[in-house]
Amino acid sequence: MTRLLFKNARLIDPTQKMDCAGDLLAENGRIAAVGPNLPLAEDAQVIDCGGAVLAPGLCDLHVHFRDPGQTAKETLETGCAAAAAGGFTAVVTMANTSPAVDSPEAIRDCIARNRTMDCRIYPAGAVTKGLKGHELTDFAALKAAGAVCLTDDGLTVADGALFYEAMEKSVPVGLPVSVHCEAPGFEGDRSMNRGDISAKLGLVGTPALAEELILMRDLFFAEKTGAHVHAQHVSTRRGTEIIAAAKARGVKVTAEGMPHHMFLDETAVLECGTNAKMSPPLRTADDSLAIREAVKSGLLDVIATDHAPHTPEEKAKGMAAAPNGIIGLETALATCLDWLYHREGFPLIDLLDRMSAAPRRIFGLPKVSLTPGGAADLVLFDPEREWLVDASAFKSKARNCPWNGRTLKGQVLMTVLGGRIVCDKRESVR
Repeated sequence: MTRLLFKNARLIDPTQKMDCAGDLLAENGRIAAVGPNLPLAEDAQVIDCGGAVLAPGLCDLHVHFRDPGQTAKETLETGCAAAAAGGFTAVVTMANTSPAVDSPEAIRDCIARNRTMDCRIYPAGAVTKGLKGHELTDFAALKAAGAVCLTDDGLTVADGALFYEAMEKSVPVGLPVSVHCEAPGFEGDRSMNRGDISAKLGLVGTPALAEELILMRDLFFAEKTGAHVHAQHVSTRRGTEIIAAAKARGVKVTAEGMPHHMFLDETAVLECGTNAKMSPPLRTADDSLAIREAVKSGLLDVIATDHAPHTPEEKAKGMAAAPNGIIGLETALATCLDWLYHREGFPLIDLLDRMSAAPRRIFGLPKVSLTPGGAADLVLFDPEREWLVDASAFKSKARNCPWNGRTLKGQVLMTVLGGRIVCDKRESVR
């Protein structure tokens, strides 16, 4: 019997509105007991938390692991290791691999391969075959195989009639449709935000209008069909206003805010170059403020990363030619602690709701909480500990990180998956 006894922890669980001092015992992958001053259990590995926070493991609804087809960038194994290093015990992988995850066989293969890895993978299924935007996949078959949402992320289905049909067909199947907010024909050169800085750099850029137009289309379709639309990586103030108006009308919409859109703006490209290039791009400082406000209010339901690994050679091609995307799993909690908690006073229990409870709730994933009988999927972190980001030491294969070289306040100490320690940084951070 495997036992882990966490002593002297600050237990925080948004699913129970719990924030208190206490201990937790895990046995054989499940939580056996929670409370003050738990007795020492026979053969238990005792972990003195020293007042650090013990919480349900984090969950990210938006990651790219590039497997199959682009494993020089990331694999399921390295992506899961990166997730564990960041405190995540569950992730939803996007379908834009090569070949695309557009069949039940691809879904089942991902789930079967994941069984021995360091994080639980819940795969998304493609909306259209090959992500080509011409023919819908078999939604019912994808769900039966284990898909938890439908998305052509990275691409927008340009054919409005086809996407409306997709919305209609998603309703009886009961899968959310996760949408990339960028209107085809309005995306410019997808290099960065269209504005004064892009003009000075000689780049066309992508206007905020591209996000706002497609949000209006997709939310109107959701309103007409009753579909659940999940708006990915919202980046503009007007985008949050469009979502707020839709929610007020009763539209079934949930949405993501990203650490990079909350804590960086378009000026970051002057310092970080292509390591600050993503889609949608970093916007203005006012847009960044709006995303933080929307996450804190709950208008944007979850914090996700859009973890998007690329090779150094690809990112060396310059702002016009380099691919979009940055990695984020190993820094997400730290950046949110540093900025939202320390600088802006956002309560830890609410931050953990956005990063753990809400993602599972809105996608219907298995609930994780600090309750006896539940899965021992846990994260232990010290919100006060400072550390220097060194992307060269990441578990991810990729290094395209805009936080590299920065000092952040708040660090993951340990991640536990099903009672198994999959990441332990306690020695390295003393």
